[in-house]
Order: sequence, then C-alpha cells, then structure tokens
Amino acid sequence: MEKDGTGVLSHKLLNDKRNCSHCGLCLVVCPTYRELLTETASPRGRLALINQAASGGLHISSNLMEQMYQCFGCMACDEICPAGAEPSGLVLELRNVREKTNPAVWKKLLFNGLVRKPDIMELASSPFRIYERIGLRRLVGLARKVNLLPDRISDWEAMLPNIPNRPLRQILPGVAEAKGESHYRVGFFLGCMQSLFFGRGSAATVRVLTRNGCTVLTPKDIQCCGMPSVSYGRQDLAKEQARHNISVFEHANVETILTDCATCGSMLKSYADLLEDDQIWSERAATFSRNVYDISEFLMKIPLVKPQHRIERRVTYHDPCHLRRGQGVWKEPRSLLGLVDGVDLIELVEADWCCGSGGSQLIGHYSLSRKVMQRKIDQLKNSGAEVIASGCPACQMQLNAGIKRRGLQVKVIHPVELLDWAYHGMRY
Repeated sequence: MEKDGTGVLSHKLLNDKRNCSHCGLCLVVCPTYRELLTETASPRGRLALINQAASGGLHISSNLMEQMYQCFGCMACDEICPAGAEPSGLVLELRNVREKTNPAVWKKLLFNGLVRKPDIMELASSPFRIYERIGLRRLVGLARKVNLLPDRISDWEAMLPNIPNRPLRQILPGVAEAKGESHYRVGFFLGCMQSLFFGRGSAATVRVLTRNGCTVLTPKDIQCCGMPSVSYGRQDLAKEQARHNISVFEHANVETILTDCATCGSMLKSYADLLEDDQIWSERAATFSRNVYDISEFLMKIPLVKPQHRIERRVTYHDPCHLRRGQGVWKEPRSLLGLVDGVDLIELVEADWCCGSGGSQLIGHYSLSRKVMQRKIDQLKNSGAEVIASGCPACQMQLNAGIKRRGLQVKVIHPVELLDWAYHGMRY
C-alpha cells in the first residue's frame, strides 16, 4: 500500500486503535471542535481522515496535514473514547509519516541545527535576554497597554515571562547537596524552557528538594526531551534524543529522575513506548521511564518538612494536559499547594480543559488558540484568584498572555514555587 509514491506507512496507522463507534463523546471534550463546530476540527473527523489516508483513499496533502496540526494534542479524546481509539496519538503518527514522505526543510534546519543542541539554543535565546536587560521590553509593555501593537504581536510578547540574565543550565550546580542528612539521590531533568526562560521555578525545585533531604544531580549534557520533535513529525530525532538522555542518566547513577515540566515528564515516561521496537534500547528505555516522576508526584511520596511561613493568597490551579492526562498526575499538585498555611485554594472551573497552548498554537494557529485561551481566562477571572499555579512552561506562557490581555492582577507560578516561598519566607 503506497502513500504519495513512497510506500511509507506506519503500522500504528493500520492497527485497531483507529476503530471509532461515532458516538460523539469526543466532540464534547475537544477544545477545537467547541470553538469551530466543524467535523474536521473534531477527533472523530480527524480519525476519519486518518482512516482514509491509511487505506489509500486520501492523498496526504498539505490541506490534510493542516487538519492534523490544528489538533492541540490535549488527549481529552483519548481519555473519553469508549472504543479505545487514540485520535491524538494517531494525529502525531500521521505527522511522522508525512515527514518521512515529504520532509520539510525548515524542520530539518530547526530540529537538527537548534533543538538538539543546548549551547545553540542558549545562543539563539540571547536576544530575548538583551531585549529585557536594556529596557526595551518595558517600552513594548507600555505600547501593549495602550493598544499600539497588533493583537498577535501583543499576545506573543505577553507570553514571555521575566527572562533571567543567564540560562539556569549555566548557573545550577551539577550536584546540589541535601540540607542536613541526605536520604535520596535524585537526577533532575532540566528542560529547555526551564533553563532558558523559567529558571526561577526550576531553581525553586532544587531548593525544595535539598530542603527535604535530597541530593540533586543535574546533568548539563542532556538534550531536549523530544516532545517538540514528536509533535512536528520528527520521531526519528526524538528517538536519538531519548537514547542520548537515557545514557546520560545511566552514567549519573541515579535511580530516580525528576522533572518539573509536565511536557518533559510525559515525554520521558513515554521513552519505553518510543523505543519498544529497538532491541538494544527497549529494556533500558523501560527501566528509565519507570523511574521518571513529576516533581509533585515525588514530593508527595516522601516525608515533607512542614513549611513554617504563611502565604495569605487566594490560589487556583490549572491542569496541564501532559500532566493530568499524559501522566495521570492531578491530585499531587493540589496537595502540595494545600500544604502551605494561609493559602485559600480554589478549584478552577474546567481546570482540566486545555488552555489553548498546545506547545506553539498561539503562534501556529493564533485565532483558534486565542479563543480557547479566552475561555480559560474567563474561568480564572470568575474564580477571583490572585495566583494561578501550573506545572508546564507552555501553559504558563499561554496564561501570561491571556492575563495581560485582560489586564488581570494574577501571578502565574509553578506549584513548587509557592512551597519554596513558604519555606524561605520569600516575597513576590
């Protein structure tokens, strides 16, 4: 069976995960369908297109792939499907097939030349640090407040957090000793976005771990977790990144690997599936994935020192899709927030609904992403929260954009940051 004259087809596009009973339950939970109300914007519609492509009845065209890239990958459809179909996973698989049959030059340049090389990523991000340091961002912020910028440019700029002067990878020690007696020796996977833009949150993660009896090893030679590569059809590169990262942590001699990024954690835990057909790496990947924990998941497994400082704030929580559905972790972050005296923890309506980020959807599908984001910000405003916590940098950036657009006085943080403040009596 041939596709576009190449004969490249994935077995995952031909297995029983494409079965669909047409019940329509996925329509109820899909953020893109809720906004567009078209069948092709639904998981059921995308699955029908994938079936046609896999059976040879539909050409894998640019128009077809636009429907695939419009998917946010929130996995809500996978979770609710009674037939066991996996629309979001098959969307990624068709993207992978497309890159095998008709690779995009820009993706090769981006992923081979940038994403897999931390040093180059740091160099490429330096204009953002200069932009913040010389005060230009303050001027742009004023222009945004008085509506002098186009909406798209304004939202893109508003996504950026306060950018650190240096990437955290250059500052964080390779080994952070436990405060007092060491009970755990853990490896910390410092993600790309955390190092480049969210260093404050990851630095807090290491402080909280050492405060609770952990010796933390942070390898500096890891590569990107591989999720961007998978999302843009470069599964071949994701496998290379997985092998590299597994090897790095094997040499670090740690049994537990922690991450404070929902997306990284979801990807690291999926290395076992990614490399299951690799005779050399499958067992090593399975062992690695079994030992990966989200930071909130790990902290709630060990005895925690009670924070001594109160934080009198009204706080709510947004579930990253890659944490709640990708890893099944949703109680633990709330439990962490609840450990801090003074916190008034409010459950956000539709807390587990996608915020519209999808990694880069505010850039790739701006109008649709913004519509989904607006609903999330509506719920945030109605909650009356002063702080919203979320363990995903992409979600944090999306929330930042929505909050600034609406002019809300709400702080966006990682849940562990709140715990860190309560340990050290920090002000923000």
